[in-house]
Amino acid sequence: MDDNPYHAPQTAVHPDERMAQLEAATFLRRFFNYLIDFIACYAVGFVLAFALALFGGEGALASMDEPNFVRDYAIGIGLMLVYYIPLEGMFGVTVGKLITGTRVVDEQGRPPSWGQVIGRTFARLIPFEPFSVLFSDSRRPAGWHDRLPKTLVVRTR
Repeated sequence: MDDNPYHAPQTAVHPDERMAQLEAATFLRRFFNYLIDFIACYAVGFVLAFALALFGGEGALASMDEPNFVRDYAIGIGLMLVYYIPLEGMFGVTVGKLITGTRVVDEQGRPPSWGQVIGRTFARLIPFEPFSVLFSDSRRPAGWHDRLPKTLVVRTR
């Protein structure tokens, strides 16, 4: 054995056990996540619209009464950003994931980074993205919003 005090320490490296314990969420759980989160996102929109009506008065309601595709699309994107980014970034779950017993993790089983969460959220804006889960591996269902930022939705219970 070398007693050189300047020699780099040696240690055995063991593979991470968390990856072996991860169980991917099923198609059914993912579908219920989508439905519940869709309803919750609309509920957030309803609360914000109620606040606008309460504090904005008649003028705010009249301006929202006129159809405007760009404004409505921007409001929808804003709602999605306000709903998904804080919940998945801080807690790793949304209301749907909390109810179905799933959470978002990175590929090593750790909480996702803020960059991954923002990537997931913007990937949800890709047209027909919800259908991408249907064309993924049945053992590990993943949509484009999972594959692009390299995240997984796994069972917690």
